[in-house]
Amino acid sequence: MGPRALIDLSAMKHNLLRAKESMPDSKVFAVIKADAYGHGLLRAATALDEADALAVARVDEGIRLREAGCTRELLVLEGFFNADELQQATRHQMIVVIHQAEQLEILKQREVESPLRCWLKVDSGMHRLGFQSGELLEVWNTLQQLSAVASVEGVMTHLSSADDRNDAKTAEQLDLFLPLVKEIGCATAIPNSAGILGWPEAHSDWIRPGIMLYGASPFIGGRAEQEGLRPVMTLESRLIAISHYPEGAPIGYGGTYCCPEAMSVGVVAVGYGDGYPRHAPSGTPVLLNSRRVPLVGRVSMDMITVDLRSQPHAAVGDVVVLWGRGLPAEEVAEHVGSISYELFCGVTNRVPRVEFGG
Repeated sequence: MGPRALIDLSAMKHNLLRAKESMPDSKVFAVIKADAYGHGLLRAATALDEADALAVARVDEGIRLREAGCTRELLVLEGFFNADELQQATRHQMIVVIHQAEQLEILKQREVESPLRCWLKVDSGMHRLGFQSGELLEVWNTLQQLSAVASVEGVMTHLSSADDRNDAKTAEQLDLFLPLVKEIGCATAIPNSAGILGWPEAHSDWIRPGIMLYGASPFIGGRAEQEGLRPVMTLESRLIAISHYPEGAPIGYGGTYCCPEAMSVGVVAVGYGDGYPRHAPSGTPVLLNSRRVPLVGRVSMDMITVDLRSQPHAAVGDVVVLWGRGLPAEEVAEHVGSISYELFCGVTNRVPRVEFGG
């Protein structure tokens, strides 16, 4: 009777195709970091077989893939943090991103089992990782001369504000980045999901779809359906109790919600122990029998309570969708002051993933 996360592999494949159709001349790094945004690292690696390569955030994620038998080309977006990780990356034939001087020093000082393939990252305005624009040519030439480096595959950057189609920052970043790489004449990797769907001028040799693969819009206020995407995860549970309370009855911890009239209240078997956000306020929608009903009262570790006044025929055992098919994760995220990324990543291991559509 507890919650489960249904994972639609056919939707994941569809969303990858949507990325490829948006920039058909580009190769694809399918981003499966953070356990594929909560959808399952190994599951996504298998389902996204039409991608040209996979991308993770950290070396240990890449090791997990390699130990599971994955032989795909594999990019590590944060690169290596120390000499031990450098050795692991080379041993497991990972491609790493070089984004800071400390990595260069490690490469200069250490022998490696086999020369490293890498990408160079430039900070074009995200101000997070990457060399400054004025350092690019020097770092590029340095990497070419290091015995530990087999090849520099190209130069990448990251768009900070592509989720807002009206923000001029993306155009400013492109105006900075494109002349730099043109001078070198190398391959490029620019757009994330928002860049792919919203900024055709950000096309590059490689693209890095992430959240769009899992069926959520990357845009502020957007919905997956508007972008031709299909939800991959449907988090669902069931009604486990229905009670009738008089006007004024307090519901749940602290009695933060009081019944405005005599009403039925349902209990759903899901809570923050499963990854449903504890700070979800009263009024956050769930889907019961294909109709929205509002959350009332505080979220508990294992349960939430919902207003059943619009569902007089609701019964114990009825399926409740927390987000997914019929109820966009983006909508729920807006109610809780978050983003779909956090909802997906927050679903705990307590919740079984049930895949279908493969």
